[in-house]
Amino acid sequence: MRALLKFSRGVDWLNAQVGKWVIWLILGSTVISGLNAVVRKAFNTSSNAYLEVQWYLFAAAFLLAAGYTLLNGEHVKIDVISSKLSKRKQIWIDVIGFAFFLTPVCIVILYYGIPFFLQGFRSGEVSSNAGGLIRWPVYLMIPIGFSLLMLQGLSELIKRVAFLRGLIPDPTQKVHVKTPEEELAEELRRQAEAIELAKKP
Repeated sequence: MRALLKFSRGVDWLNAQVGKWVIWLILGSTVISGLNAVVRKAFNTSSNAYLEVQWYLFAAAFLLAAGYTLLNGEHVKIDVISSKLSKRKQIWIDVIGFAFFLTPVCIVILYYGIPFFLQGFRSGEVSSNAGGLIRWPVYLMIPIGFSLLMLQGLSELIKRVAFLRGLIPDPTQKVHVKTPEEELAEELRRQAEAIELAKKP
């Protein structure tokens, strides 16, 4: 079990790193979208390539961050029933979900997604839109994204089993770490309060 937990920590670290960098894809998509809008309005010209690269970046962000989202427990859950169950029963529901639903779905998508990417890569498939981009880079995001998601699912499964065996604390318990923005806001609030106190006679 110790080796599996080490593997789990490695997967967690990998998806945490991916999550830190994927945010830049959103920024890139936003900047390109803004520039495209300005060029279209100011110069009455545009290109399908600009539109498609926005879609590519957004698709990459969505797919690559799926594992990171699972790592942080931010996927949508319907807790109407499970919230009323004991913690161990909730963990068992997670175990069943990861083992019999998430993992098989990821395997099926990889089974079809890898050949789909390879076919697009070999053929050099290009968008049917005028001035469109080659398609294989965005097709590549499918196997990469679902591989990261499946690895994170295995990591979460390992942690749940370790918890049930009493080897680690509850992996679903979030430890709230203040973001740099929250720390800055608190510091500004403290400074404002200190200035107000200094003004009082």
